[in-house]
Amino acid sequence: MSTKTQTSLRLDEKKLTEAKQILADLGLNFSEAVNIFTSLIVAKQGLPFNVTLPNKETQAAMRDVRGRKNLECSSLKQLKHELAKE
Repeated sequence: MSTKTQTSLRLDEKKLTEAKQILADLGLNFSEAVNIFTSLIVAKQGLPFNVTLPNKETQAAMRDVRGRKNLECSSLKQLKHELAKE
């Protein structure tokens, strides 16, 4: 059995509270989730998900949203209609 070590983290309090609730709903505690994440990092020899920079189109859209430009207000009904056309 491996030796356990204690560590400390600085996390946003609100996000930590929300994360703990989500994990509890999944039947996990925070330590278990961190251990799973750590095991995945070791198994994958890196982060267990792709980390990439957004492309130029996405970067432009993000700048627009931050600048409150080119925004459209849509309803769920409109979104479903648009998706059905694809």
